[in-house]
Order: sequence, then structure tokens, then C-alpha cells
Amino acid sequence: MLTPSDLLPGIPDATPPLFARRLAAYGDRTALLTDGGELSYRALAEKVARTAARLGTRRRLVLLAGANTADVLVTYLAALAAGHPVLLVPGDNEEAVRSLTAAYDPDVVVGADRSGQLRFDERRAVSAHELHPDLALLLSTSGSTGSPKLVRLSYDNLQANAESIATYLDIGEDDRAATTLPLHYCYGLSVINSHLLRGAGLVLTDLSVADDRFWELFRAARATTFAAVPYTFDLLDRTGFAGLRLPHLRYVTQAGGRLAPDRVRHYAELGRRDGWDLYVMYGQTEATARMAYLPPHLAAGHPEAIGVPVPGGSFRLEAHPDWPGQDTGELVYSGPNVMLGYAEHPRDLARGRTVTDLHTGDIGRRTPDGLYEIVGRSSRFVKILGLRVDPERVETLLLGHGFTALCAGRDDELVVAVTVPDGGEADVVGVRRTVTGAYGLPPRAVAVHAVPHLPRLPTGKPDYEAVRRLVPAPTPTPDERPRDERPPDVTDPADAMDVTDLCRLYAEILDRTDVTPESSFVSLGGDSLSYVEMSLTLERVLGHLPPDWHTRTIRDLRRTEPAQPPPREGSPRRTLETSIALRAVAIVLIVGSHIHVFYVKGGAHLLLAVAGYNLARFHLNPTAERRERVRHGLRSIARIVLPSLFWIALVLPFTDDYVLANLFLLHSVLGPHDHETAVQFWFIEALTYILVAAVALLGLRSVDRAERRFPFALPMTIAALGLITRYDLLGLGNRFHLPSAAVAFWLFALGWAAAKADTTRQRVLVTVAAVATIPGFFPGEPFRDAVVTAGFVLLVWVRTLPSRGRANTVAGVLASSSLYIYLTHWQIFPLIKDFSGWPALLASLLFGIGYATVATRVTRSLSATLRARRRRGDEQRAA
Repeated sequence: MLTPSDLLPGIPDATPPLFARRLAAYGDRTALLTDGGELSYRALAEKVARTAARLGTRRRLVLLAGANTADVLVTYLAALAAGHPVLLVPGDNEEAVRSLTAAYDPDVVVGADRSGQLRFDERRAVSAHELHPDLALLLSTSGSTGSPKLVRLSYDNLQANAESIATYLDIGEDDRAATTLPLHYCYGLSVINSHLLRGAGLVLTDLSVADDRFWELFRAARATTFAAVPYTFDLLDRTGFAGLRLPHLRYVTQAGGRLAPDRVRHYAELGRRDGWDLYVMYGQTEATARMAYLPPHLAAGHPEAIGVPVPGGSFRLEAHPDWPGQDTGELVYSGPNVMLGYAEHPRDLARGRTVTDLHTGDIGRRTPDGLYEIVGRSSRFVKILGLRVDPERVETLLLGHGFTALCAGRDDELVVAVTVPDGGEADVVGVRRTVTGAYGLPPRAVAVHAVPHLPRLPTGKPDYEAVRRLVPAPTPTPDERPRDERPPDVTDPADAMDVTDLCRLYAEILDRTDVTPESSFVSLGGDSLSYVEMSLTLERVLGHLPPDWHTRTIRDLRRTEPAQPPPREGSPRRTLETSIALRAVAIVLIVGSHIHVFYVKGGAHLLLAVAGYNLARFHLNPTAERRERVRHGLRSIARIVLPSLFWIALVLPFTDDYVLANLFLLHSVLGPHDHETAVQFWFIEALTYILVAAVALLGLRSVDRAERRFPFALPMTIAALGLITRYDLLGLGNRFHLPSAAVAFWLFALGWAAAKADTTRQRVLVTVAAVATIPGFFPGEPFRDAVVTAGFVLLVWVRTLPSRGRANTVAGVLASSSLYIYLTHWQIFPLIKDFSGWPALLASLLFGIGYATVATRVTRSLSATLRARRRRGDEQRAA
């Protein structure tokens, strides 16, 4: 029989027989699976032994920056096996690494360098600390990643919890778990420990479940399970998880916060349909991860329950004065996985067990079926987006920064009431920054309210319920903000804009009041009309933008090093996105050809392809829910239809050019088709019909699911179907008048496919499709075919064009106003055309730009009015 010394030569047997020291016992079984290949348990054990030898036999405190990589996992196992206590911190949080390094002065610091290679900073050969022999692991409590308060876990804690989890999940050697959670998170770590204990496989990845590549890896690795927190299920809904074929999936686990009962029931029934189990679990870092689980066969019938204690553990209900009644009480857990205690200073590392039973702070009850349920909280700890926060500590933190405040939790939000100084104003922004900076919460999760007096009960105690009931005050629109809080003048380059400045910039251009650093252009509902102004402004302020800037969060965009530095003030050098350049050129060609200043046709049909391209970029965000996609699509349709209806209604009484069908954008359907001038709005009608059809199609659950799984193949299939009307293969054009939308929508679909073409092969394919089908669309007009084809090829292969600052300004204004120019030019150029064609062209462009400016201002004004009305209504209801 193998002994620990056989598995890890040179390591003394005094270390408890932890799973980390018995890896080689599973021989050639697969331990780790990554994109780069597989690693057997024997090979893993050898790597662990080498790293353990590097760490040495004299116990030292090892700070390890966690990540879901093989090197980090090997280092974690090696430190455990060699008896070195591990302080595990999030590797993606530099501030947490710095603060905990400063607070605990570790003897060894291990983390990845800029190239991704693991770097060992051995600060001393002999520990500067007295380390208790049972101390194995130090973890931050959920959410307090930068706090010096840590949970002290023993070797027995880790072993017992891993064995308990492996027992009730019945983990076997054939199981393979995908790492959907970070290694530094106690839930994610428990998945690793329990599977290594049983010789099962780990699919190491940091890919999100919203990424198609995750599911490709999951299937290729024949994975059987993954762990999920409540937010994971939101992502699963968006990715069409219910339609995925996962033949080897055996069970899904859920913890990390309460999952709504209807979601538990839904996923339990989904698992029953597809042959896998849902395990709802309950735990805390202080219990080394897990304290209870709900047997899968009870999930659908008891979705509110946390279940029964894990093997080896037990619960009792302890009476609590705030929760009278015999059937409820504070949930107290006992078991071998209960922590040694907390550490708040390096001297605490020498302490042994100071905790025997774990008072969870949750109020529970035991049902007649023997299941436990959580019905409330006994302490003021709250979980905000899965992060545990102590409002009392937040109050102390704010007091130290000069703010007098009360804090309480509400749903997934921390509510802060702060007093207004005499004769002054509350620094709401400063309060929010202080809280978000200390606790890592997104700004949208911190609601700050300025109040004249903090609410109190008759006894004089804080009235936290009154704090929770505070009505959220809407963020002021850009025009309502004090001038010093408005975005900088975007006509001047800014050498350094922080995240807050960028948020204000997004808020002004997109007319949104809910912008946070975690927002992106797409998530905020940006569309092709606002994209032009946003991209040109950012390019001017930040320098060259990455191609996917519209999907990146504001925080990530600010952190991204530009491919080239921002141009110096006064420098004319710029770049211009091809889609913007095509829109600007196309509208000039359209108007100029209609006036007969020149004759270069094809611009309108090119704009249909660009419209499909923009739909895919701005409305098909893979992380957005189906309903959110539909809402964004409908909003964009409204921004086309409403200005069009208004303009046509305005000019209809003064001209014989149009009929009533034009007012409702139905001329291409109802006719009369021999009315020459009434067809002037064909492009507006075609674009509207196509967008309505696309949004309706994507609103179908099956199509939404297909688009997420086959983002390129779906539009190519739609384009192929569009060839039926493009070539009139059914002879419908001979019997009916087909609207332009029905004939030309294949171009829109090809533009959609072009935006989703991520590989050279896909770009070649969509280019070949365009080159093969566009020529001949305009019989006898080969030059017109060539214009559309050349513009499309440019859109596919050239993302940006070299430009100049003034050229960008002109192109941006023309592109963002192109719809309005097209809409109004029919009434403008006849007034001047007989005098001169070129002034008529210029006047048409300028009038359309003016109409675009007015329409934008009216829209924003109406939006501000509606927000003000909602605010007054909320205040009246609160009163």
C-alpha cells in the first residue's frame, strides 16, 4: 500500500493524510482536462511533488493568487501536501492581493506575471509567523475579498467536507466536473477538492457558460457536472441551455445564494426531462463550503428548502428574540467541517480552534418532512449579488471618510442613507465610490440617498426598515447635472478620462440614467444611430478603439491599452470605421443621384446590408436575454418609424406626391404601384418591414436558441432562403407585386452574417455569396451592381479606414443623420434643383442633419419629462 511518503518523497508523514497527498493512487486515470490536452493523476502527482519540494519542508505561509489553471492548482495541492498554510486570494483582483499581502506578510507569494507564467516570490526561507499545526487554508468570507478578516480552515475541515460532498453527490471515478466557478471561491474550491478525493476528472477552464466554446469543451471532455450560482442560471437561460445536447451531464449543483423557488422547480423539471439531477445546496465559507443539500427528487416539490444536513453534520434551531415562535430559530450547524475560527491579524495564525458550532446568522425552520428552510436573517449581514456585506462595517467605513450614514440590504442592493451637512450637499458620488471601492460591488448595487435626518425609531435606535423603504432617486439626466459634473466638451480631446467620465459620456450620448462601469454600449441598448456619435467620440478621446469596443464594459474599455496612443491635440490623424464611412458615402450618393448631380446608384441597397450588419452587432448580444433583445430591436424600429411618420404627416397636406398609404408606411404593400413619387419612401418601408420580421423571428424561443448556437449559420441560411424571392424562383413576381423588402432582404441577411463572420473561412464564404448573388440584381446596370458588391466586400474585410479628424466629423454627422436626410431630401432639393444641383445637394444634406438634431433633442426632452413624472409619482406614493 502506498504511503504519503511514497507519493511525495521528502515530505514528512506528520501532515494529515489529505487527498492532496494521495493523487498517485489513481495512476493513469485522467485528472485534468484543458484546451491544451489531458493530465493523468500520476503526472499530476509528479508535478505536485516537484512543486512541494520547491516549497520545502519548513512550514511557511504561502499567498496564492487563484486562477483556474493547472499551474495554480498544482501549487495549491503542493502547499497542502507539504503542510504549508495557503492564503488563497482572487488572482484577478490586484487590490485584494496587495491588501492581503500587506496585512499578513506571507513568506511566499505566488501569482502569474504579465505573460501568464507563475512566479514564486520567496520572501524568506523561515516563516516570520507562528503557524498552528492544524492550519491549512485561509479564505476570505464571501465578498470580503480585500478584507483582512479571514476564515481559518484545518486539514481535517478540508478532508471532511470533501468526503461529505463526494458522498451525497456519489462522485465516482467516471465523473468530470467543469470549473464554472473560480478556485479562490469556497464553492468552486469544494468542487475541486471533492473530485480529486474520488479520482474524478476536472475540466479546467475560465470560460463562461455564456460562451459557446465552454459547451464545446464540455461535450468534448464528456463532462458530467458543473456548479452554478443564481446568476449562472440567468446566463443559462440566455444561452438556450434547455436546448443543448449534453449526453454525459449527470447533475448540476447550485449554491452561492438563494435561487428563487420557481427557478428551482423549473430546472429540476428540466433535469428530470433530460436525465440529470439538480442539487440545491446551502453553505458558508465558515463551514468549508457545504452544510446542507436538497435531495434531487425533492427539488420540484420543495423548492423553498435547503434540505438536510450533509453527511457528518447536524443542525439545531436556537431561539432568537427577534423571531418568536417554537418552529423557528437561528440555524446552528455542527460538524467536522466547521472552521477553526477567524483571523484578523497575523498573530491569529497561531491560534487553534476557537469555534465549535457555527451560528449561521440565518433564521430557519424544520418542516414536518424533516427539511430545513431559511426564512430570514438574525444578523444584519446581507448578500448583495452573491457577495456578503456587513452594513454595520459599511457605516463604520463611511464614518471614517466623514460620512454619517445608515445602511441596510434590499434584494440585490445595498441602501445607504447619508445626512446632508448644514448648508451643504451630500456627496452621493463620493459615498458610492467609497462603498464600491471597499467591497467590490458594482455601482448599480449601491443606492445612495441624501436625507436631512437619519431615520430613527421612537426608542432612538436606527430605523433600518425605513432605510429599506427609501424611494430610489433617479439619476439626473446630463442636462440636469451641475456643470462641473457634466461630461467634458467632446469637441476637445481629453488625454485622460476616468471610468466615471466615460460613464457620464455614455449617459449623455445614449440618454440613459442607469450607466455603470459594468455597462457596455450594447447592454445599454445602443443602436446604429447612436453608434456613430459614440464610436467617433471615444476614438477621439481614447485613441484607436478595439473592434469589439461596443460589447466591452466601460471599465474594461478604460483599462484596455489602445493599439496606438490617443492622437495629440491638433493632430489630424484618425481612423474611421468602415460601416460609418459606407453610411456617409451611401447617403451622399443616394441624394446626389436623385438630384442628377452625378449618377452612382446602389447606395440604398448597400445601406440595407449595413443595417443587417448593425443589427447583429448591436442587438444580438450573446449575454442578453431574448426579451431584452426584442426590446432593443423594437426601440430601434421606433426610432426609424416615429420620425418618418411625423415628417410624412407634416408634408402630406401640402403635396400630391404621396397618398395615405405612405403615412402608414404601407405603400409598397397597398399601392397604388403606378404612383411614381409615392415610391420615394421604399427604403424606409423596406428597412422597417425587414427589422420587424427579424425582431419577430428572434423573439421565437427556438430561433433565439439557434442564433446563439449557430450565430453565423443562421443568417447564412436566411440569406439562402432570400434567394427564392431574389431570383423569383416561385414565379410570385409574375403574379403579385412583391414589396422591396421581400426581394432585397437577402442583402440584409448577408450583412448580418458578415458581422458574425469571425474566421477567415466564414468571411470568404459570405464574400463569395455576395459576389455570386449581387451581380444581375439590377438588370442592365452593372455599375450599380459593382457599387453594392464593392461596398459589401469592404465591409467584410476592412474594419477601419485611415482618416483625418475633420473627415471623421463630417462622416459621423452624415452617417448618424442618414435616415433623416433620406427622409427629407425629397422635399428639399426640388426647391433649389432648378437653380443649381450642387447647392440642392448641400441643402438637402444640411436640412436632414438639422431634422436629425431636432428629433434627437425632442426625444431626449420627452424622455426627461417622463422620468420627472415618474419621480413625482414615486414621491407622492411615498408621502
